[in-house]
Amino acid sequence: MDKEIFVNLLQDRQFKAVRSILNVMNAVDIASLLSELEDKELALAFRLIPKEEAAEVFANMNNSMQSYLVEMFTEKELKELLDDLYMDDTVDLLEELPANLVGRILNNVSQSKRNMINVLLNYPDDSAGSIMTTEYVGLRQNMTVAESMAHIKRTGIHKETIYTCYVTERRRLIGIVTAKDLLIAEDDTLIKDLMETEIISVNTHADQEEVAQLFTKYDLLAIPVLDAENLMVGIVTVDDAMDVMVDEATEDITKMAAMSPSEKPYMETSVFSHAKNRIPWLLILMLSATITGTIINRYEEAFATIPLLVSFIPMLMDTGGNCGSQSSTLIIRGIALNEIHFKDTLMVIFKEFRISLIVSCVLATANGLRIFLMYHNGLLAIVIGCSLVFTICIAAMIGCFLPLAAKKIGLDPALMASPLITTLVDTCSIIIYFTIATYAFHLHL
Repeated sequence: MDKEIFVNLLQDRQFKAVRSILNVMNAVDIASLLSELEDKELALAFRLIPKEEAAEVFANMNNSMQSYLVEMFTEKELKELLDDLYMDDTVDLLEELPANLVGRILNNVSQSKRNMINVLLNYPDDSAGSIMTTEYVGLRQNMTVAESMAHIKRTGIHKETIYTCYVTERRRLIGIVTAKDLLIAEDDTLIKDLMETEIISVNTHADQEEVAQLFTKYDLLAIPVLDAENLMVGIVTVDDAMDVMVDEATEDITKMAAMSPSEKPYMETSVFSHAKNRIPWLLILMLSATITGTIINRYEEAFATIPLLVSFIPMLMDTGGNCGSQSSTLIIRGIALNEIHFKDTLMVIFKEFRISLIVSCVLATANGLRIFLMYHNGLLAIVIGCSLVFTICIAAMIGCFLPLAAKKIGLDPALMASPLITTLVDTCSIIIYFTIATYAFHLHL
């Protein structure tokens, strides 16, 4: 939908035309369209959204849009919206809003819903409990298919999903039944004869990233969440798992680029916040680079004897750094997908060593030929070639070992990505290069 046409319709107060447009649009697309409007137009357009779709559109909006609308809503409008919002979306909203708006929202929900919100807010950040919803379809094992279908028709409108139903007895989960099972079974079939008892579930304190991985591994639409007493308290749905995957991937990417993660979108984050997120790591990396400078100063006499040696430093450092980054990226991805574990360290190092040996020999040969043709100096070509082989092999092993070591000691493997590895490899490459060069050319330091 063209934003300009939509805005013109709003300004001309052609509300019937606006409603007809919004009636045929997907909730996500409506939220995206509304994000391009001015605040005044946003409030007007939101009030024209069909009532049954308003809550879903609101849940797909960014934090600033939600905050503005909550401020603009009347008490009646706010109560109607909160009644239609799913519990997990309400909790997400409360976690992001200013304190004064949180109080207003809590005043407009029922006591039972407020109690449940307080329970969900008390779960640790990044845990299954913090992203779950308590709105699921519960069945009893002695119900028939006909009774179950009638129950779903009565209560399903208020549930997050009806595709998977949970069979409980005194809140203890004993089985699951899919909507497909119910639709194809005879009406008088008992739920206990249909239900699946091999259940994949998680604890309320399970890490949300591990929960998201279970969705990928088992192709789930929802996963039940149990408390410390193995009683069912809620479910995590696939849409929430996808949000977790996006958030975790974003966090890893920022850490791999040596930045502190930010939960806000790029355009909503202030210039000062962006700078604050980047400065600490840049300072650390800048100061650590002084080690490389100190090592280079130690070989000052070698430069004076053969000035040409200096020109190959950037090539060696960059090649080693790039190789280390390649290794670390693959290992971090393997760790994230649960394909590589610390127990595989020796196998991974041996594999990376063999890969780097092949890569380094090819690069050393190509570079050696180039140097020989340009400078007609065979010994120099051999020195650079040998330095490349050792640098690339060490860089690959550093790149694969550091993320695994970080994971073992409880750090995020993404911290051991390209910037840090490049700094370490730079130091190693300089030491290797000038050690080989001093021996080859019989230089005295």
